[in-house]
Amino acid sequence: MLDISYASPKPKVIAGATGDWELVIGMEIHAQVASNAKLFSGASTQVGAEPNSNVAFVDAAMPGMLPVINEFCVEQAVRSGLGLKAQINLRSAFDRKNYFYPDLPQGYQISQLYHPIVGEGEVIVEMGPGVARRVRIERIHLEQDAGKSIHDMDPNMSFVDFNRTGVALMEIVSRPDIRGPEEAAAYVAKLRQILRYLGTCDGNMQNGNLRADVNVSVCRPGDYEKYQASQDFSHLGTRCEIKNMNSLRFIQAAIEYEARRQIAILEDGGKVDQETRLYDPDKGETRSMRSKEEAHDYRYFPCPDLLPLEIEQAWVDDIAASMPELPDAKKARFMADFGLTDYDANVLTAEVDNAAFFEAVAKGRDGKQAANWIINELFGRLNKDGKGVADSPLSPAQIGGVLDLIASGEITTKMAKDLFEILWNEGGDPAEQAARHGMKQVTDTGEIERALDALIAANPEQVEKAKVNAKLAGWFTGQVLKATGGKANPAVVNQMVAAKLGL
Repeated sequence: MLDISYASPKPKVIAGATGDWELVIGMEIHAQVASNAKLFSGASTQVGAEPNSNVAFVDAAMPGMLPVINEFCVEQAVRSGLGLKAQINLRSAFDRKNYFYPDLPQGYQISQLYHPIVGEGEVIVEMGPGVARRVRIERIHLEQDAGKSIHDMDPNMSFVDFNRTGVALMEIVSRPDIRGPEEAAAYVAKLRQILRYLGTCDGNMQNGNLRADVNVSVCRPGDYEKYQASQDFSHLGTRCEIKNMNSLRFIQAAIEYEARRQIAILEDGGKVDQETRLYDPDKGETRSMRSKEEAHDYRYFPCPDLLPLEIEQAWVDDIAASMPELPDAKKARFMADFGLTDYDANVLTAEVDNAAFFEAVAKGRDGKQAANWIINELFGRLNKDGKGVADSPLSPAQIGGVLDLIASGEITTKMAKDLFEILWNEGGDPAEQAARHGMKQVTDTGEIERALDALIAANPEQVEKAKVNAKLAGWFTGQVLKATGGKANPAVVNQMVAAKLGL
């Protein structure tokens, strides 16, 4: 296990005209369930399809059409809950959340307010080497997504695309445990990483497959501790929700701006209104969207078209038995088994594909050397070309082959970097390419000895200097390497120089 200290929250402190203020942040993450079909219909969830082409009758709210629960989406929600060490509720129920919007054809959203499928859990967020924060999860519930209104295709009309309507979402609700912008971004990143490892959400924020509603409030130093002792939310100040954030950088910027906006209102003697706001990245500010609704505003009531959802513990246990190794466990294993640093292990486990690639290369080899080559050479080149590991021209076997040639002494590290470039552009077997391009090290001691004897004979003064100061013997090694075009094995040359000079 990782040696982690769960630090008390260190709040972001903002100095105001009347004293210091602290931030309090809670988040609602909407994660699209990785499923080929929607939550209550068999319609496709394909991204990029023609508008209104992935719409079943039930999605379009045609009369008499009844929802049918997608069992796989339920399984994905359970798997996500298990990955967050959360309570799985064997009995849950769906409710209707009633509101009107053009992209909501039913006039209500089927969600879970009173009886969610997943209860309390946690996310461990690393804030530095060996230091982490525990963010509590209040609940995860399943709900259907709305469609998309399009306002920029015609100056006089708006259009609606119902392709997303009915797509399964997991809403992951945190407690107000987050105390600063950086921690908020780290929390979202860690949650996305876990969901990707589980295969329950692809975490693509650009496509809106994972987006965050950020609740921000400010309080005086000491008030948060009062809340912790009493669970009285009034100590935390009035919160405002920043809706539909899909960028880690924008999340941080929006929190910073919103906190300062609220502080300015309070210090001016005003009152913060509870409302929903949007972040404008061009102006770097939040703006009011609507007053914040409470549950009674939506007229929630149990969905009459769906029976309560009851699942068996044995089914949950089967899902638990098939769980993959999660990021924290994998990181701990990489550090223990391969001797990696905290930094290297973090980089290599950031994405599940990266971790799998590294493990394939490192198997049976020097783990630290494998990590260095993957992080510095492979990742560096992939980043330069705008590619990910899945698009790598080099396979784990090819990089492993390069490392094998280094380990056997057939090529130097410098040769290996040249070979890496050849393999990147031409492909092929590392050993065959090394031979084809004349990269094999000279290990013939006879050839090395002849070159060294000639140097010693031609440089008697340098010989005497080296005998007085052994560090100067490196000059002979460098000259032999130069004479052999850099192909002589440096270790062999060093040994022969020391023997010849009696060092």
